[in-house]
Amino acid sequence: MTPDSAAEPHPDVQAFLELYESLDTPSFDEVSPEEARRMFDEMQVTEEPDIELESVEDRTIDGPHGDLPIRIYDPGTEGEDRPLLLYIHGGGWVIGSIDTHDGTCRKLAADSGYPVVSVDYGLAPEHPFPGGLRDCYAALEWVADAADELNADPGKLVVAGDSAGGNLATGLSLFVRDHGGPEIAYQLLIYPSTGKVTETDAYEENGEGYMLTNDDMAWFRDHRFEREMDQGNVYATPQLAHDLSDLPPATVVTAGFDPLRDDGANLVERLEDDGVPVEHHHYDDVIHGFFGMISDPVDLDRAHEAHADAVSDLEAALE
Repeated sequence: MTPDSAAEPHPDVQAFLELYESLDTPSFDEVSPEEARRMFDEMQVTEEPDIELESVEDRTIDGPHGDLPIRIYDPGTEGEDRPLLLYIHGGGWVIGSIDTHDGTCRKLAADSGYPVVSVDYGLAPEHPFPGGLRDCYAALEWVADAADELNADPGKLVVAGDSAGGNLATGLSLFVRDHGGPEIAYQLLIYPSTGKVTETDAYEENGEGYMLTNDDMAWFRDHRFEREMDQGNVYATPQLAHDLSDLPPATVVTAGFDPLRDDGANLVERLEDDGVPVEHHHYDDVIHGFFGMISDPVDLDRAHEAHADAVSDLEAALE
């Protein structure tokens, strides 16, 4: 069943949208990738984190294109059987970084008690598909090998991501199922883009006025793919796969005023039909990107609720 939108966005979301509109910020499709990254950094990166953890460490690991930056968040919980979460940031495969999603990773680590490793995969158009996916696979191999060092259980690896990161997390799970690699125990997919987004009602209903626009998404896709034929690759668009069975259990988060809303719901249906255990949490009065709105100047109760629901699913599945 397709999830609905509320009659109108939550008042706090509406206030944010009005503020965002008043800034008269250019849309991403009007600027270069470099300028879009700078704009996104200004919106997302904070000087002082709200959540302090036992340790936060930046490292580089070997990636397919050279040094691959990662950031390791350890909440300081005890035990060698802790699950370990690999986080893949969103940003349309073109923008975003471990810095723009630092708050989200800190909160996931603090709320779950699990170490979190965030990967700064290569962005398009400099690294078109499958470049980012290859970086994420390298990070998955690293976290599996480093689990003992991080006092975590390599049998409890979680891949998580929002938006484009949710796409990469699902594509990574599908690739591992088909070609082998470290076993993934669970997927946390936050408003992922995994299917034919433009063919959904939500794409038409929510494509303007809710921050993420249809023009933005077309701009992201144009930069992600160097070859048109790659748009049909199942690891780029996992719902094109004939069979999604034997993928890891998943939590899927969707938002009512998100052009990706129905695509996320379609993924839930596909997973259920193919026998994959899945939890679906739908928040009908919020927008794309709300999961990261957890501190001033945009601190949404619904975002904290979504984090709590996600962590509850992880605990039920892994502990």
